[in-house]
Amino acid sequence: MVNVTYRSTQTEILDEPHLPFEDVIQCMKELNSINTLLGGHAITKVAVKQFLKNNSNKPIQICEIGCGGGDNLAAIDSIKNKPTTTYIGIDLIEACTAFAASQYPQLPAKWIASDYSKVIFEKKPTLIFSSLFCHHFSDEHLVTMLQWMYHNSEQGFFINDLQRHPIAYHLIKWLTKIFSKSYMVKNDGPISVTRGFKRKEWEILFQKAGIQQYKIHWKWAFRYLIICKK
Repeated sequence: MVNVTYRSTQTEILDEPHLPFEDVIQCMKELNSINTLLGGHAITKVAVKQFLKNNSNKPIQICEIGCGGGDNLAAIDSIKNKPTTTYIGIDLIEACTAFAASQYPQLPAKWIASDYSKVIFEKKPTLIFSSLFCHHFSDEHLVTMLQWMYHNSEQGFFINDLQRHPIAYHLIKWLTKIFSKSYMVKNDGPISVTRGFKRKEWEILFQKAGIQQYKIHWKWAFRYLIICKK
C-alpha cells in the first residue's frame, strides 16, 4: 500500500523542460478524457456558477493558470445562461497554449505562454482558478500562489485539485495502465495523487497566506474544491 502520510516531492515528467510537442498533446488529450470521466470539469463548472450567483449579468473575464490544453475553459464556456465571458489561459509550456488555441479557435480567449506570476493584467480578471495545477508546487510556493490569485482577481479564486488518498492512487494507476497510451500520463497520474493534499494542509496554507474567507468542499473523485470569494 502506498504511503500518503506526507506530500511526495517526486517530480512529474510534465514538469521537465523541452518535452516533445506530440507527447505533450497526447497527454493533454488524455487528461481531458480523465477530467470528463471522473468529473473534474463538472467540479470546475460548479465553482464558476458559485461566482455567477450574485453577478449582475455584466461581462466577466475568467483566467486559468496552468491551463494545459484549454479544456477547462471550454467546459466553462458550455455553461448556459451565463453573462458574456472572455477567457485568459496561462501555461508555462508553449505546446499547451498552442494546442489550446488550435483546439478551441471559437473560444474568446487569450492564450499566454508564461510563468503565471510574471503576467501583468491590464485589468484584473473577474476570477482566477487552477485545476490540477497546485500539486505541482511546494508548500512554500503555494502560499505565494494563493496570495497572487487573491490580489490579482476582482472577485476571488477557486482551486480544483487532488486529495491524497491510497484509493485515489490505485484507481488512477489502474485506469491509466489499462486505457492510457501516454507514457507521461501513466507515470504522472499516480505521482500527482501522492503530491496531492489533505484538508488540514490546505487550512495551513491559507493561514500562512493570510487568507481567512474560503470554503473547502470534498468532491468525487477524490478532489478538493476550494472557493475563495472576496
